[in-house]
Amino acid sequence: MTLLQISELSISFGGIQALAGVDLEVFEEEILAVIGPNGSGKTTLFNCISNVYHPDRGEILFRGENLVGFSPDRIAGKGVGRTFQNLRLFLHMTTLDNLLLGRHAKFRKNPFHAVFRRRGEELRHRRVVEEIIEFLDLQAFRLTRVADCPYGVQKRVEMGRALAIEPKLLLLDEPIAGLTSEEKEETAYRISEIRGRYKTAVLLVEHDLRVASKLADRMVALDYGLKIAQGSPQEVQRSPEVIKAYLGDE
Repeated sequence: MTLLQISELSISFGGIQALAGVDLEVFEEEILAVIGPNGSGKTTLFNCISNVYHPDRGEILFRGENLVGFSPDRIAGKGVGRTFQNLRLFLHMTTLDNLLLGRHAKFRKNPFHAVFRRRGEELRHRRVVEEIIEFLDLQAFRLTRVADCPYGVQKRVEMGRALAIEPKLLLLDEPIAGLTSEEKEETAYRISEIRGRYKTAVLLVEHDLRVASKLADRMVALDYGLKIAQGSPQEVQRSPEVIKAYLGDE
């Protein structure tokens, strides 16, 4: 069943067409990789889905509802979580507190609980966060300021914060960039586990084609804002248009 349906998505910045009539769909519990050279429109696509950018034209249907015009926090509340190419964490706060912030959209205001000091709501959210800490192997850093954590750990914290909203669609923008070989393997394994454990679809932007091909059920290639190929990872990487985009003309 289709979870995300993007139709004729276009956006330009000045004279630069960042996306030009892009169509794609993501199915429930699928991993779809988006590839392309630098400047092809991959992160712009993510920014349109989460409404960091407002597209000039097109529809972004999530579970049948058009997200265009929704605020980023409302989109998160609908079940779309994301990470960023450049980490956007609260560096002065602990790992635990950063993950709890991811639960913000899930808090229900209840004056009765506030007056009578009922902690059930808080404990429910903490249980979710503790499960994420265990899943991402963050126990040793749970009370450490994020600024004092290694870069690979910070990447896991951001992924954990996105998981904390219990997304049905998780947008991962270059989740293994800057990691060591061992960290890349561990992160790829965790991404593959997310689908089964959290019943979540993943839309993945990744430059490492080996990792993207290993993870993805299907792949879409962009170049200069245009979709130039889609299909299985093997089909996309054999596409003459994709080879030309990465390697240039002979």
